[in-house]
Amino acid sequence: MANLKTAKKRVRSSETRRLLNRYQHKTVRTAIKKLREMTDKAEAEKLFPSVVSKIDKLSKKNIIHKNKAANLKSELSKHINSL
Repeated sequence: MANLKTAKKRVRSSETRRLLNRYQHKTVRTAIKKLREMTDKAEAEKLFPSVVSKIDKLSKKNIIHKNKAANLKSELSKHINSL
């Protein structure tokens, strides 16, 4: 266990950030899954911008890698175009 005051604070703050990152990542994964399961093109096109926005925010905060974000967006757009 950490002894220094700053090390203890680092443990607390990193745990807080980890939980927040985990929550945000899980929320985006759920939104992606919801979009993939859609069969109505108009509805999927309506949801697509909000999902892309969430993916971009995760990428910007380095929760997911920028290339993974690009791959997810590409895959989702292909899915919508195939409907």
